[in-house]
Amino acid sequence: MFKIIEKVIDLEDGRKITIQTGKLARQADGAVMVKMGKTMLLATVVAAKEPNEGADFMPLSVEYKEKYASAGRFPGGFLKRESRPGDNEILISRLVDRALRPLFPEDFHAETFVTVFLISADEDTIPDALAGLAASSALAVSDIPFNGPISEVRVARIEGKLVINPPFSQLKNADIDIMVGATKDNILMVEGEMNEVSEADMLEAVRYAHEAIKKQCDVQLELMKEVGTEVKREYSHEQNDEELKKLVFNKSYEKIYNIAAAGLPKQERHNAVDLLKEELVNELLKEDNPEHEAKKVMFHRYFHDVEKKALRNLILEKGV
Repeated sequence: MFKIIEKVIDLEDGRKITIQTGKLARQADGAVMVKMGKTMLLATVVAAKEPNEGADFMPLSVEYKEKYASAGRFPGGFLKRESRPGDNEILISRLVDRALRPLFPEDFHAETFVTVFLISADEDTIPDALAGLAASSALAVSDIPFNGPISEVRVARIEGKLVINPPFSQLKNADIDIMVGATKDNILMVEGEMNEVSEADMLEAVRYAHEAIKKQCDVQLELMKEVGTEVKREYSHEQNDEELKKLVFNKSYEKIYNIAAAGLPKQERHNAVDLLKEELVNELLKEDNPEHEAKKVMFHRYFHDVEKKALRNLILEKGV
């Protein structure tokens, strides 16, 4: 028998969001169905066990898809099948991606696919505000390493009152309409529009959204505990050489800092950094070493980290 686990999030106005796992898409690493009114989304997540050779980044793909069947229709025309994603679907995919991507561990490089399908549509419930919650919940019930959970909510001010995930019919009267993505502790993303409101009003809307997101994160943590996925999979996707890392930092940090502080034109600055990188490669890496290629991959990763740190510190220390 399926072990179906269900959690309910209560909104202030009496509406409910239901998260269910254990029934659909059970071969995925993680899958949940999120329901609000008659709107239902199925989110699934799958990750490879090992990274592609030489990968030094997070190969994450996020896809949001609105099925024709969700509105009781089927594709017309010569091809009776789903078409390529529309602009709205691409924008919602990016909205979810933007909140998820920074929270994967820096050394996790396995291909990861997050897919959110709209499988049932309610004309008064806007699904984009539920997509981030669905994606994060799917990650929560999987064994994929992720420093979440997160959630996203739409907050609108309608006739002077802030509302979480307002019905579509009320949105035309809103003078604030923003999407906020956050963890329990930090705001990750804000996007939307306002009709010339004050900064204090905008910050109040963001704070109000974050309070709702905290509750949704708590429910995901409860779900994770019940499913038993608090401990994530072990992985080893990077080779490291602490001695080389220390050498790269000692020999490049001050020089990169000075290049950045010199106020050179962009191309000259890039050329100076590239020249420094080439000199260090020749100095630190011996081509007759059998581990030359592996060391080179590590060198570029360490140099990038030093460059990022030097530029960040320059901004913070000198306000440049």
